[in-house]
Amino acid sequence: MKLDVDLQAIQEVRDCLHEAKAAQKQYESMTQLQVDGIVQAMAAAAEEHAERLGRLAVEETGFGNIQDKKAKNLFVARNVYEAIRDVKTVGIISKDEERRVWEVAQPVGVVAAIVPSTNPTSTVIFKSMIALKTRNAVVISPHPAALQCSQEATKLMRQAAEQAGAPPGLIHCLSYPSVEASKELMRHKLTDVILATGGSTMVKAAYRSGKPAYGVGPGNVPVFVHHSANIAHAASRIVQSKTFDYGTICASEQAIVVERKVKSRLVDELKRQGAYMLSEQEKQKVASVMMSANGGKSLNPKIVGKSPQVLAELAGISIPQHATLLIAEETNVGLQYPLSVEKLTPILALYTVDDWQEGISLCTQLLELGGLGHTLGIHCEDERIIEAFGLELPASRIIVNAGTTFGGIGATTGIQPSMTLGCGSLGHNITSDNIGPQHLMNVKRVAFGIREMIALEPESNDRSLLAEQIAGSLTVGISREEVLAIVKSVLSEMKL
Repeated sequence: MKLDVDLQAIQEVRDCLHEAKAAQKQYESMTQLQVDGIVQAMAAAAEEHAERLGRLAVEETGFGNIQDKKAKNLFVARNVYEAIRDVKTVGIISKDEERRVWEVAQPVGVVAAIVPSTNPTSTVIFKSMIALKTRNAVVISPHPAALQCSQEATKLMRQAAEQAGAPPGLIHCLSYPSVEASKELMRHKLTDVILATGGSTMVKAAYRSGKPAYGVGPGNVPVFVHHSANIAHAASRIVQSKTFDYGTICASEQAIVVERKVKSRLVDELKRQGAYMLSEQEKQKVASVMMSANGGKSLNPKIVGKSPQVLAELAGISIPQHATLLIAEETNVGLQYPLSVEKLTPILALYTVDDWQEGISLCTQLLELGGLGHTLGIHCEDERIIEAFGLELPASRIIVNAGTTFGGIGATTGIQPSMTLGCGSLGHNITSDNIGPQHLMNVKRVAFGIREMIALEPESNDRSLLAEQIAGSLTVGISREEVLAIVKSVLSEMKL
């Protein structure tokens, strides 16, 4: 008898959760030394197999390119691991001797991890590592288009962890990915927290599940180029950032906003870096294939993570074989203008403004269209302007003089290295942080008494005022002075 696939998927979710919960109960009794050894083994395995996993991801999804997928895997295996390696996550993790407060780490339990198709293997490695670093178990729900490579990355993480001493069953990957399976995973009573990376629909479902959830919003990232910027460096970093893995990281630039006085210089440098400037006619042809057929409200999946040459073929235009990026001038912002939306592919819009104040206004419009709370880039040498953008723009990461792809994930900046970037309340997320181990553990406080609570007596003038108020409310056949004397005497005896 053929079993219903949805029922199989739901049963698999339940089986994985029960096994994960049992394993996590064993795992939480392990020492910091044991936990760190397990995470180190996972990082080493990820580094060793970085290229193989990258190749599997590209072959299965058709997104991006092998070398950049490899680089993403190595970023997690090296940069993320280095950032979390010495973080205390077991037992007493800090003592404030002056305030007499101890902080004690406690795992959250079972993490439900939603993984996207654009960065599947690197996200599996990342979420597995930070989950186990904090003594949690993890059940991964892969995107259907990235099932095989996600399962292979999960298998690698599980084997490395168990060979290093982790209890069997801490890491799982669903083999029947579906909307129903994801819903069951997010809502099940054994799930303790959700870590969701993916489309807006999936992230919203995570927040509706009734469970604590870390979701991330879209990133329609603008980058402002001020006249004080080193134009050659700005162009180089923008092109390197936007072309990395064919634009599949959500922190990558989506639109350049440049001051008019340096526009021609920037365009020349962009061309020198391999960018191809679309004519108005070519722009319209590219725009016609960018959005899906469902009313043009979402990106056409056929263009995601594709090379400029593939994009040109889809649009029916001819571009040089050496072109690394397509750029089109734009003046409008809105869903009816495809160049102004988030494009997870090597296409950039180019806007021209007269000054930085107009730049702030336009960057805000672009973020409001679909990137609130995510990331903004600025190339500038004037700290007053950088400060103005930092104070006024509705983005959680303001990346200065660096590519936003690498700066946003913490590869070229000093922020937390991460593959999951929160957008705060602006993006309807619970945090604006780059997600790390600190988000997957509860912290208990052991607080010692350091002072006595002393009951304060009213000042003498307060007693006189109270007596005055009482006396004023009495209407008896004695003088006011006599009433005040009596009331003060009573209050004194009552110690008021």
